[in-house]
Amino acid sequence: MVQEALTNVVRHADTPDCCVTIGYQAGELIIEVADDGRGGLTSGVGYGITGMRERVSLLRGQFTAGPRPEGGFSVAARLPLSEGVHIS
Repeated sequence: MVQEALTNVVRHADTPDCCVTIGYQAGELIIEVADDGRGGLTSGVGYGITGMRERVSLLRGQFTAGPRPEGGFSVAARLPLSEGVHIS
């Protein structure tokens, strides 16, 4: 998901920067890729967000993607971790 989201920033966001956040909380992995771009021209082809949504769904996770209120775009996922998995 992170690689696809970063590819989308490079192709579409019209900004040189973005922020990748990866965290762990209460048995789940939390991932967010956010940019402050204005959005560039898109060709209308491709399955980036759809593919990310499908992959997260296969892992029984939650997926969101869309414009941020302060500008830019955000892609985020919450993925459940198997019982007994500990991240330190």
